Amino acid sequence: MDMKKQISLLAAFTGLFGAASLLAQNGDFSNCSAAFLDKKMIVDEYTTEGKCRVASDATGELTIHPVILESGKEPIPGEKIKFKVGIRGSRSQTLMLLSEKTYTKVDIQSILKECKKGDHIVLITLEREWALPHSEILVE
Repeated sequence: MDMKKQISLLAAFTGLFGAASLLAQNGDFSNCSAAFLDKKMIVDEYTTEGKCRVASDATGELTIHPVILESGKEPIPGEKIKFKVGIRGSRSQTLMLLSEKTYTKVDIQSILKECKKGDHIVLITLEREWALPHSEILVE
């Protein structure tokens, strides 16, 4: 390979590496978060198998927090994260934005009064840095 091709290949590789670094620094879904009802994380286990459920008569404050998981300990919530709320209907699977409001906390009863059993409460983060893998909560 001649010197000109080597320099072009090196420049292309450097460009790809730089772009990948910028994307990584951009923070796309790089921090873990979870939904909490009062101070208890809603998901039953923070794994790919975890399920989020809430009773139709549940009470308390719904929030999203960064979460720090340590083996054998309760999750430690960080500062509240801004979010919006939607409802996915159980029959048609239609997703509807509940309100134009942006929340850091919301009374769960104000959401549940708009839901039927079998619907899902859908939590939508507003910043790309927050991964929220358990964003749908089944209303039982």
